[in-house]
Amino acid sequence: MRLAIIERMGKEGPPVTDRISRNVGQTELAICTGDITRQTTEAIVNAANSGLRGGGGVDGAIHRAAGPSILQECQDYVRANGPLPPGKAMWTHGGNLSARYVIHTVGPIYQNEETSAPILRCAYLESMKLAEELGGRSLSFPLISTGAYGYPVDAAARVALQAIVGFLRTGSTMELIQIVCFTADTFTACETALRGLVKNG
Repeated sequence: MRLAIIERMGKEGPPVTDRISRNVGQTELAICTGDITRQTTEAIVNAANSGLRGGGGVDGAIHRAAGPSILQECQDYVRANGPLPPGKAMWTHGGNLSARYVIHTVGPIYQNEETSAPILRCAYLESMKLAEELGGRSLSFPLISTGAYGYPVDAAARVALQAIVGFLRTGSTMELIQIVCFTADTFTACETALRGLVKNG
């Protein structure tokens, strides 16, 4: 397994150039720091609420950057299908974003690992399946459920990377999947989880 460390984090927090990557099958799996709304992957993932109304954190940032068109698409979806259940995913166009699509998924409100981890895993899996169905070749994730939903960062990173690596090992048309970290703590948790998978792989 190849693990490339492109640049280390500075003492003042993670500059946007921090990036580690590993090849899983034909796909590059990367962890980087930065703003998910500025990513140029074909799709980005939004950590949404079931009502798809926008909100705080990543959800609010994506809605603000994308403009009102994605909220309209979200509300059209809810009117037709009802609220989006935890662990499921749907898509809208990217509005004003560089990304062509936004894949909206609902993570769990953290209770415990036994209850919450399967839902979180499904959120990642459903998002990747949907990205492939849309014909996408590149996808950016946030670390889902670690904001207001209270999922411990280290545990969320393990679930995320296990889900992504497991998906890619079955064969994927994706060329790049990345987790975009907003904080140094998130980057470190994801780096540790990835190193654990490499060590055990």
